[in-house]
Amino acid sequence: MKHFEIALRLDWSEMDMFGHINNVAYFKYIQAARVNSWEQCELQPLINEKSIGPVLLSTNCRFIKPLKYPGGILIKTSVEFIKNTSYGLFHSIFDFDNYLVAEAHDVIVMFDYQKNEKVQLIDSLREILFEYSVL
Repeated sequence: MKHFEIALRLDWSEMDMFGHINNVAYFKYIQAARVNSWEQCELQPLINEKSIGPVLLSTNCRFIKPLKYPGGILIKTSVEFIKNTSYGLFHSIFDFDNYLVAEAHDVIVMFDYQKNEKVQLIDSLREILFEYSVL
């Protein structure tokens, strides 16, 4: 299965009082993975030319194993579903020892910023998403 992938370094400032990476940091990592997928889907021209782009509708994370500084993570992102105006991303977050530390789900809606309404996924985006789909 094809994944979007991004590797990130853990930062000392992300630790909490218990000595592990705070749960808030995971959402920053998920955001980095989400934006990485948008870059790979080449959405920037669509945003620049037509003011149409992705909007995050929802996100959630299941924490499996704590992360500790120093270290890093690898996030593998796949497409869970593709609908008319939205699609879902599934993120598997691994530490550098290849242990699964968290799983996350995003729902993305395509949005026309000028009309202030959701719009259908364009065919070229749908094709790219299907390449990364678990369907």
